[in-house]
Amino acid sequence: MTGRTAGRRPLIAHNDYSPLTPPVLGQWEPATSVSVIVPAHGGQHRLDLTLASLVAQSYPADLTEVVVVDDGSDPPLGLPEIRPQNTRLVRADGDGWGPAHAVNVGAAASEGTVIQRLDADMILYREHLEALMRWHHLTDYLVTIGSKQFVEDSGGAPAAVRDAVAQDRVEELFDLSHAVPSSTERTIQRLDGLRRSKNPYHVCTGPTLSLHRRLFQDAGGFDPEVIRGEDTEFAYRLAQAGSVFVPDPEARAVHLGLPSQRRNRSATVRAVEPFLAHRIPLRRDLRKERSRQWLVPYVEVVLNVEHVAERDGRRAVDAALSGTLPDVSVTLVAPWSKLPLGRHGVLSDSGFELRMLREGFAHDPRVRLTEEIPPSAAPIPFRYVGPVDLPLEPTSLERMTKRMTEDGLGLLVVTLPDGRTARMERTEAVSRALLLADPASSPAQVIAQTHGVRHSEAKTFWAGELPALPPAPQPEPPLRVRIFRRPSPR
Repeated sequence: MTGRTAGRRPLIAHNDYSPLTPPVLGQWEPATSVSVIVPAHGGQHRLDLTLASLVAQSYPADLTEVVVVDDGSDPPLGLPEIRPQNTRLVRADGDGWGPAHAVNVGAAASEGTVIQRLDADMILYREHLEALMRWHHLTDYLVTIGSKQFVEDSGGAPAAVRDAVAQDRVEELFDLSHAVPSSTERTIQRLDGLRRSKNPYHVCTGPTLSLHRRLFQDAGGFDPEVIRGEDTEFAYRLAQAGSVFVPDPEARAVHLGLPSQRRNRSATVRAVEPFLAHRIPLRRDLRKERSRQWLVPYVEVVLNVEHVAERDGRRAVDAALSGTLPDVSVTLVAPWSKLPLGRHGVLSDSGFELRMLREGFAHDPRVRLTEEIPPSAAPIPFRYVGPVDLPLEPTSLERMTKRMTEDGLGLLVVTLPDGRTARMERTEAVSRALLLADPASSPAQVIAQTHGVRHSEAKTFWAGELPALPPAPQPEPPLRVRIFRRPSPR
């Protein structure tokens, strides 16, 4: 078993997890606890079969807990006689409903180091959990994905399922010659197990996936407002948090019932699209209505306006928001809290320019005022940081993001005529750097290894003649200073 080095997380470029070598199934010593979260609404018989398959898992029972979350079933669900020894049933609380809400409830009620999300109509092969869990012993920023095929059969009785799984005879329960393969399996194979995938979160669907609890919490858990497509939306945020996605074909399973897209493809796609359009900016195909405003922007533009005249700040903001990319937000950084409260000399106030900027943008939902920016723009996929006195041209942001997506870059540094720099950051690369950087290496150095850093001249992204710029009163802080560090892994 290789991949983990003492005190450091292994460095993985993009999604190429080739540096990790998992142990052979049955030939290693598990030591990490796992909480299997099973959200369920109705379907008592299928839930019984799922729990029966969990009884026979090769992963140690004393490291496994199962939490079934009853998502408003009528009649309420119960626990069958054949179930793992450490199984609990909880009811989804509050006014929420749906798989996302149920998984969050189960995660909060569980204690395992790793969270395994599992559909309530899955029959797992004996080594399913072990296959996924072996990766989590290597490092803590992986999302592992199990494989599955769909059948129409009911699967028989719980005792028969338990015995078939224990004896590696799952194939005897079904006529697998008529099984429907998952569409994601073909994508995974085509992209070398996702090692060559640019957006691996696309295939991270809900029936069976696992990740460290810390990663689950850092990404914010599932979004309970997303009723359909909640697994894809969550996977997108995991990608922005720096995660690596690892599908394991040895984590086999049978899904009872055909995929919803096969039963009613048009309605299924339509039900998902509005949730993903608002929350996954990388789905450019879902954002063709240019007059719309979206929940999560494509690019965040950060401008330091502490020593800026109001007219210059307004010009820079207008340039950012009126370009060819419609889904842009602007963050204005300044010591806003230092502006005097209560009665003051309106015209003689030393903070007059800042106050005018604040009042001018106070009611624009695309503009945010803050005193400091967080280390990552997540869930926004790109962040631009540049000087106010060189406003963006209409195509500047689109050109930069196009260069980064085409070349897979994590950081684009643009050298301005006066020697200063602007930069475009890819959020997933910055988040990965936060996980991997140590005192001996800056985040920018880590990004160079995981995603790549490119230096370009300003004329590449500003089509017109660039003005002569005065020296900046304060240079832009380098990435190493601006980015906070995470604690080292245990």
